[in-house]
This record gives sequence, C-alpha cells and structure tokens, in this order.
Amino acid sequence: MFKTRLLSGIVLVAVIIGLLVLGGSVLAVSLCLISLVGMYELYRTVKVEKTLLGAVGYLAGLAYYLLLFFSGNPAADSMPVLFFVAFLILLMAVYVFTFPKYLAGQVMTVFFGLVYVAVMLSYVYRTRALAGGQLLVWLVFLSSWGCDTCAYCVGMLIGKHKMAPRLSPKKSVEGGVGGILGAGILGGIFGAVFTDSLLGVLGSPVLHCALICMVGAVISQIGDLAASAIKRNYEVKDYGKLIPGHGGILDRFDSVIFVAPGIYYTIVLLMEGTESFRRFLG
Repeated sequence: MFKTRLLSGIVLVAVIIGLLVLGGSVLAVSLCLISLVGMYELYRTVKVEKTLLGAVGYLAGLAYYLLLFFSGNPAADSMPVLFFVAFLILLMAVYVFTFPKYLAGQVMTVFFGLVYVAVMLSYVYRTRALAGGQLLVWLVFLSSWGCDTCAYCVGMLIGKHKMAPRLSPKKSVEGGVGGILGAGILGGIFGAVFTDSLLGVLGSPVLHCALICMVGAVISQIGDLAASAIKRNYEVKDYGKLIPGHGGILDRFDSVIFVAPGIYYTIVLLMEGTESFRRFLG
C-alpha cells in the first residue's frame, strides 16, 4: 500500500509540475477536466452523478472554464453574477419540472459542487495568470502539501491536543501550528531563492512568501477538515479510486481547493499594497 501510494504520489507531483510550467490553455483544460471529475465524485455522494441534474452541473462547470479562458484576462476576478444566477435558475427548472424526482438537498449539492470544486480550483489558473504567476502559483501547492507534511511530522512527535476529534482523530493542535509554521518557513525559503525574480512583484519576497504560505496553511487545514466532514455526513470513506493509494480527486485536492483562492487574494492584496507603497514613496 505504501509503495503504491508513493509511486502514484510521485507521478501526481510530476504531472502537477508539468501543468504549472506549461500554464495557459494546457493548465486551463486540465483544471477543467479535474474539476469535472471532482464534481462527479461529489455528486455521487448524493446519487445525482448520472442524472439530468448532474449533467446540468457538468455543463455549468465546462461553461465556467470556457468563459474564464476566453475572458481576455483570467487573472481578473470578473466572472459575471449572471452566470451563477442563470445556473441556479436552470437547476430549479429541472427540479420543478421533474418533481418529485430530486430532493432539494440534491439540487443544493449540485450548485455547491460548481463553486466548491470548479470555481475554487480555477484559482490555480488565475494565480498562474498574475504578474509573476509562473512562480507564485507554486505557493498554492507549497503551502497546502507542505502544511500537510509538517503538520503530520509535528503531530507525530509532540501532538497531544486533538483539533477535531470527531472528524479527524489523528490531527492535533500542535500539528496544526507546526503545519502553519512549517509552511511559513518553506515560503520564506522559496522567497529567498527567487528574490530577484519576485522583487518587482512583491515588496519583500521572503516575508511576503512566508506570510502567503502561512495564510494558505490555515485555510488548507479547514479545507481538509471540510472534506472529511462531508464524507462523514454521507458515510463515505473515499470520494473515489482514481489515484491509487490516495483516493479520488477530492481526497487528494481537498486542501488545494480551499487554498487556491486564499493564496490568490492574499497575493493580490500584497501586490496592491506594494504598488501603493511605491507610489507613496515615488
């Protein structure tokens, strides 16, 4: 089991590296496909993955990425509210005209799935499209997976106080703090290595990258626990079996899904703050 998990993990990391390096349409299409698989896994928990209701969700996920890719500026947070309103109206149309085939909770899950998986994961693409994004996008995975690793190590060594015993008995408060600090250290090292390249984007690459990763680490743990909570509610062990030894897309990307928008907005705020400070001095 460990060997399978290790090998599939190495392959997954290699694929992620390739996608982030290439960026552009390759990254957008890949994230779209990953999102659709993740939505399928989520819809399966409420048994609508192969229904008309689920199909509306998949079409909305595809339409969302098409709009994002052809928007002209994917780095801008400018998805029209009309898109989500139209999606909700279409879902409700299916709900009422097929009544009582679907439950209200199933309709809500389909709408939730678009935001939770497709929209939030798209911030990997948005971050990659920012100025300096070819480097800054790595902070999404550095903070998420770095936090997981550091939290696990610290928790194994000194973890005593349970963080959320009903959701994840092995997670500890000490491990959580260790994950945040560890991610911050990794971010600081990343900023130090790429200081020259990031200096024109962030005012203080070492400090800012450390801060970005610490924010991401906090959000990462919420995302991880949120995915566990959903599985507990529906008595599901794993969302899928797509990735040997890791489960499904949502099992492996649960924290990344939450971290991506958090990293994006933290970077944008720091970039705006840096630019305002430069204007003040200049």
